[in-house]
Amino acid sequence: MSLDTERLAALPARLREKGPRVHCLLNTVAQKLVADGLSALSCVPSMTASVDEVADFTRRADALLVNLGTSTPDMREAITLAVDAATDANRPFVLDPVKAYASPVRRDFALQLMARGPYAVKLNAAERADLRPQPSTRTLVVETGETDRIADGATTALVENGHPWLAIVTATGCLAGALIAAAATVEEDPLHAGTGAMALLGIAAEMAATRSRGPGTFAPELLDALAAIEAGDVRARLRLSHG
Repeated sequence: MSLDTERLAALPARLREKGPRVHCLLNTVAQKLVADGLSALSCVPSMTASVDEVADFTRRADALLVNLGTSTPDMREAITLAVDAATDANRPFVLDPVKAYASPVRRDFALQLMARGPYAVKLNAAERADLRPQPSTRTLVVETGETDRIADGATTALVENGHPWLAIVTATGCLAGALIAAAATVEEDPLHAGTGAMALLGIAAEMAATRSRGPGTFAPELLDALAAIEAGDVRARLRLSHG
């Protein structure tokens, strides 16, 4: 299918209008940037991993992000409870299998979660080579890199927007997963949701880089760019092709 640039450009405004709640289970190092990045787009983050609360928070949310950056037994239990709650409540969940190749425990858990039918799996090239997720109408596969590849089994979109500092600043990859989860709540087509989220982050990064002196100033400028980005910025800057 051909992607509609206007639908991609409308994503920031649609997120601000809906203000979706996204429950995020991720590494504590990443929590602040992800929470601030979602909030910059008027989304509402929540992040408790407490096993006696996580199911209730997930049911109240519009989408769930599961990130394996902290793969402790307690976090794996919380993730299982959250995915159960998301499934029961018909909420989309996005899986980010961070460094699943690094340990058999993490890899086995990632494979179990992939079998649950996530809305999207967001990973890098090394994680994809190890886990080999298959894109389909049920599960979007988003491979991040210098060019982001978003595939639904029928079409592969290539987003060339971004900046090298995204790879240096901790939690920008986690933020990408959160933005995909948020986009899933306002865009009915997964390919447009995943492509729009990656374009949104990549273009905001380009905007931020023009005002930054390095990665230390890039992170706050990225938040400002996410808060300021409009449809016209997406139209003017989008570099999109099909693979």
